Amino acid sequence: MNLLLLEDADFIAADRVVLRDRRLVHMQEVHRAAVGDSLRVGRIAGLMGNAQLLRLEAGEAELQISLNQPPPAKLPLTLLLALPRPKMLRRVLQTVASMGVPRVVLVNSYRVEKSFWQTPFLEPEAVREQLILGLEQARDTVLPEIIIEKRFKPFVEDRLPALAQGTLGLVGHPGAYPPCPRGLDEPVTLAIGPEGGWIPYEVDLLAKAGLQPVQLGARILRVETAVTALLARLF
Repeated sequence: MNLLLLEDADFIAADRVVLRDRRLVHMQEVHRAAVGDSLRVGRIAGLMGNAQLLRLEAGEAELQISLNQPPPAKLPLTLLLALPRPKMLRRVLQTVASMGVPRVVLVNSYRVEKSFWQTPFLEPEAVREQLILGLEQARDTVLPEIIIEKRFKPFVEDRLPALAQGTLGLVGHPGAYPPCPRGLDEPVTLAIGPEGGWIPYEVDLLAKAGLQPVQLGARILRVETAVTALLARLF
């Protein structure tokens, strides 16, 4: 991890924290930290800064912290994502958190298997764990908002138009569509489909909600690759 993220429960004083979990193990085994060392830290949903290691024992570490730096800005993006298969979901959650996506809507699709919605990886604590890993990698403190929509048609018809209002609406989809735009500085609502892509009915419904199809070329990409490629191209 490139940033030790601090929870409210870690604080024993305004400028002191005690760590006892995997972060302690990481400090010991990866950073090889010793008393007196300085480490980069950030408070979840708050500022970033530095910490001095005051005490290091087998079961806990105490740090004195100074937080004075804002986290990096988020992308002007709402990402609409057909629910990936469970193992890929974990990687995608880390990716969107590390790339600065502020809001993700996980939605159903014809090609999303029903069993995917039963995965324990969708439990709030499991989702949060993957987002934290992404934030630690990218040195960010603000968790993305995760919205779950299990019914595609009602969501796209009733809620998506308002969600996408005032943004450039795009659907990543292979086919004879315009190329995905590059280097935007305006808000975007982007929809990325499941393995195999959206079905034509879904593409049409997304278009009626204001999201127009764009493509990255002839190659068919995995969801996790498409997310990274589209975000890098757009911003």
